[in-house]
Amino acid sequence: MTNRTLSVPEIHCGHCKTSIEDAVGAVSGVERAEVDIDASTLDLDYDGSDGTFTAIVAAIEEVGYEVPSQ
Repeated sequence: MTNRTLSVPEIHCGHCKTSIEDAVGAVSGVERAEVDIDASTLDLDYDGSDGTFTAIVAAIEEVGYEVPSQ
């Protein structure tokens, strides 16, 4: 399992948290997705594959948030 923290600057409320956690949590290979609203970050545990990471970023973007280059 790989742990990674992503900056998602547009996170600012509970709706953002729920949207991102639900979208990322549905990605195959993701074990944990937890948003910290105050830090505007997403902390994840996932299988470590490049494909899963690409799917995570796509899921975040599909719900309307940008992920700066990590």
